[in-house]
Amino acid sequence: MSMLKNIKFKKPYKIFNFFPLYFILGLCLTACKSDEQAVPLQIKSMTKEGVKQQASAIEALVNPEFHQDLNLELWAVDSLVADPISLQIDDSGNAIYSKTNRRKISEFDIRSHQDWEIASISFKNVADRKAFIHTELSPENSEKNEWLPDLNKDGSHDWRDLTIEKENVFEVKDTDRDGKADQSLLIASDFNEETSDVAGAVLKYDDALFVGVAPDLWRMTDTNGDGLMDKKESLAHGFGVHIGFGGHNMSGLKVGPEGKIYWGIGDIGFSGNDDKGNLLDFPNCWVIARANPDGSDFEIFAYGVRNTHEFDFDEYGNLISVDNDGDHKGESERIVYLVEGSDTGWRINWQFGKYRDPKNNGYKVWMDEKMHLPRNEAQAAYFIPTIANYINGPTGFQYNPGTGLGEQWKNKFFVAEFGGNAARSGIHAFELKPKGAGFEMGETQQILTGILATGMDFAPDGALYFSDWIDGWVNKGYGRIWKFTDATANSAIRKQTENHLAKNYSELPIEELSTLLSFEDQRVRQKAQFELAKRGGEGMEVFKTSLAQKSNQLARVHSIWGISQLARKKADHAEALIPYLKDSDAEIVAQASKWLGDLKYSAAAEKILPLLGSKAPRVQFFAAEALGKMKYKAAFEPLVNLLQENDNEDLYIRHAASLAISRLAEASAIADLSKHPSEAVRLGAVLALRRLSDSGITAFLKDENEYIVAEAARAINDDFSIEAAIPELGKILNTTNYTSEPLLRRAINANLRWGTEEGFNNLLTYANAAQAPEAMRVEAIAALSTWTSPSVLDRVDGWYRGEVERDIQAFQASAAEILMGLSKNKSREIREGAVIALGELKIEAAAQQLLTVLSNDKDPAVRAESLKALAKIPGSPMDKAVETALSDSQRSVRVAGLDLLEELTIPAERKAALLDEVIQKRTVEEQQAAVNTLARLDQESAKNVFEKLLAQFEENELPQAIELEFFEAMETRKDAQLKERYNQVHENMTQDDLLASYSGSLYGGDLVKGRKIFFQHATAQCIKCHAYDDFGGNAGPKLNGVGARLTREQLLEALIDPSKRLAPGFGVVTLTLENDKKVAGVKMDETEENITLKMGNQPDTLIMKNQILERKDVPSSMPDMKQFLSRREIRDLVSFLVTLEEDFN
Repeated sequence: MSMLKNIKFKKPYKIFNFFPLYFILGLCLTACKSDEQAVPLQIKSMTKEGVKQQASAIEALVNPEFHQDLNLELWAVDSLVADPISLQIDDSGNAIYSKTNRRKISEFDIRSHQDWEIASISFKNVADRKAFIHTELSPENSEKNEWLPDLNKDGSHDWRDLTIEKENVFEVKDTDRDGKADQSLLIASDFNEETSDVAGAVLKYDDALFVGVAPDLWRMTDTNGDGLMDKKESLAHGFGVHIGFGGHNMSGLKVGPEGKIYWGIGDIGFSGNDDKGNLLDFPNCWVIARANPDGSDFEIFAYGVRNTHEFDFDEYGNLISVDNDGDHKGESERIVYLVEGSDTGWRINWQFGKYRDPKNNGYKVWMDEKMHLPRNEAQAAYFIPTIANYINGPTGFQYNPGTGLGEQWKNKFFVAEFGGNAARSGIHAFELKPKGAGFEMGETQQILTGILATGMDFAPDGALYFSDWIDGWVNKGYGRIWKFTDATANSAIRKQTENHLAKNYSELPIEELSTLLSFEDQRVRQKAQFELAKRGGEGMEVFKTSLAQKSNQLARVHSIWGISQLARKKADHAEALIPYLKDSDAEIVAQASKWLGDLKYSAAAEKILPLLGSKAPRVQFFAAEALGKMKYKAAFEPLVNLLQENDNEDLYIRHAASLAISRLAEASAIADLSKHPSEAVRLGAVLALRRLSDSGITAFLKDENEYIVAEAARAINDDFSIEAAIPELGKILNTTNYTSEPLLRRAINANLRWGTEEGFNNLLTYANAAQAPEAMRVEAIAALSTWTSPSVLDRVDGWYRGEVERDIQAFQASAAEILMGLSKNKSREIREGAVIALGELKIEAAAQQLLTVLSNDKDPAVRAESLKALAKIPGSPMDKAVETALSDSQRSVRVAGLDLLEELTIPAERKAALLDEVIQKRTVEEQQAAVNTLARLDQESAKNVFEKLLAQFEENELPQAIELEFFEAMETRKDAQLKERYNQVHENMTQDDLLASYSGSLYGGDLVKGRKIFFQHATAQCIKCHAYDDFGGNAGPKLNGVGARLTREQLLEALIDPSKRLAPGFGVVTLTLENDKKVAGVKMDETEENITLKMGNQPDTLIMKNQILERKDVPSSMPDMKQFLSRREIRDLVSFLVTLEEDFN
């Protein structure tokens, strides 16, 4: 990023960050107290000397770089911390963190279960997911599911094995106050139902422990005082609808400005009831929820982010986070400002599902409609885009509460960058500057690199603590907690903060609480506010006095928040805020408006209404929000005027005004705005009707502004859809000359979903319209080709629509004429689409035309598709078609013919002989196709050829390019003797050599498919971690030139055994040298004779290999592609990677 500063780093000690506990000099044998056997199992203590020894050993081998004004200390060593995720430092300086045991075993990652993708997208609630798990992982399917460990040891691999692993929450303490933790207590161990997810959120607050483990937010208490939480109650249920990407769990538990608990769930979604029984349905997206600590007033605050691990409130109660990107080519993470009722745009159905369905297409709404970028003209209007694209892999996130670190870090947000590799991870600090009703990016800088930080929190003494995952992505059983202090910090104010936070506020006199409302640290102010709110009328008087003064703005803000707390118990307390709607401080006006609205205190509506005309955008924003929540009908026209005056300039004001209109106006009145002269008003009306799912939105399909029509089309088609409006959307396809791709795709899709003869004919007419954009004509043809049985997933946004079966016999004739005409079109894409459609629709009248295309079309892809189409039409002349294909000049057409050779009406033995000749003499592609076809012939006729191939295999003479096809074919053979010979040779070959077992993936792959896997595969995600040219991630090495640097064998090995070879700059190595000296660092280069390591800020160090006694390479953070790709896909990917021979300039 251009704003990134050049900062000076310093290194306090040599560090090998990845060094696990069991490598550290056997210290675990001496670190614990001698009476450890007598200590309850949930408590682990270490002596002062033991901690010191282990910390010294780690600090001697770890090497991060960090900002020159900061000091880094190891606070909790590996013996006390294991696999830390969420982290909280309480007011006593103790660390509370969650440890996951269920991750990757009991918690599924859809990337490892690609055959579940469409089923997962279809889930509407947690009950659907549970039913799927019980069916898919039933005891009857045990043999199929042997990949699932038999954790309960009952001999069956089934869903009951998901009920064994529990999630843990630990409290880590520094009992002797020497600056290092020495005790770990297991305070919660639970959450092991078959649907239980990962404990990604934890908060100790108000004598309770809140834990987010989908499908529930739990409140736990210790009823007997032994320190272990033994009672739990669900405050909200319904989180985790889908099986999605691992790590998209519940997260971010925080106490909000008004004393409510806020938390989130990744894009695996939420669908459940509030505490009043109302359904809150957000199954396909991330949500932030909030509720009182007892679970009352539960609601969804905002939605549409992909996977924010943590978020935080600034001193004015603004909710900020950094969201993880969608792992697409050219994408980066996003800083987001989350406001009430906001939609940030992301849906899980944009991640996976439709891209694996052959009946669907590769259109990606998120990327193709530029939703991943800051505001731009190509974007939809219904969502609030990112403030700025920023870093990669955000995890921990904190706002400086006021006295954290030194003065230079005030008003800064801190975010951990998790790259799966410590060398590519660290911590960044940034600030936001007000812009209109929102924010823009300010200064940013990286303050740490070389540690894999996860959770993060500020301690009472102002230190910034963060947990350390150490390396990789999977559980290891060890971890750490570090802390930053600042040499330039004001130690006096930090000590005051620490002392204030340690107090029992229930015992403080009212005068001291009043004073603390003005304290410099937000945490102290908040504690004082919450205690004053508990004191009722006495606290109310303090708030009123504090609000009346003008010398301390933040004390006034907290007083407003405190009054809102009291008003939830006694509504007329809110009356005290009304005079401040005329305050001279715009922020106070904005805060008063916001919280009066949050209280739905309608008595204030008349006084808030004039604020829509304020010169301060933030005041306008919260005034509009408040009027909507109050459902103040008299605000309708003023809100319309606000939309008009804003003229789409400030998207936050547009959001607030349109949301308010949807809450307070009748749908018919909103629809009538279709005649309003202002485009901004009409657009705002569309956004309001989208929220209401009202069919009156069809009035805007006739708008003269194509952008507004496209917005209406999005509302009608996407997400749950407005079903009643689908036909009207379909009709606009041929009544206008629109060029907007988002609009046209949705109009095409609407006709497919409409499913009537009129809709069918609309698609035919559009496909035949020469003036229409070619790509959209191709899409219309593709939609037609699926008419009888469309994809169960929406062709635009991938939402699950369900199975549909149709008969088109009544209008086949009209389809035949137009599609046969299009098969002669000058456009290759249109011709290809037309012949595919003719086959899919089984139009018998087209057989002769398809035969002509097979013989005469100039493009081999069209000829090959015409052959496949003929094979689908009953009564087609397949003998002639296959013979024509086999004599084609182009290999791809001959391969298609070989795939259909079994269709020939000749003896099976003759087919086998023909295929044998191809296998021995033709090109690789033809050989592969021939083996595949041979495997489909009856067993006896193909036996001789397979014996011949097996003999070649035994003599190591079988071409590697057809090994994969041969292996797959042999697995289906039923001849016992032949199968036994194959098994014996195959087992001997692969027994000790993983690379040999994948030798069939070395040659013969499809370059085009391999490129698609690299850039677009939804689960392999190569481009997420690796850069190519000027896009991609930085967690792995740049791949330009990799084809020249590595052989096919080395590339294959990197994919299936990534830890075998460490790329320069991306792997950590520890060496024991001849003098017993240990060194560790990042491998920068390696030859036969030497290895070069980078150790902190030192110059690169070259070490001769003849001086090395022992070497340990930390396992690569790159995931094993065997988990995500089939052998064929790996072969295709290797074939693409070998072509990347040129370095990036």
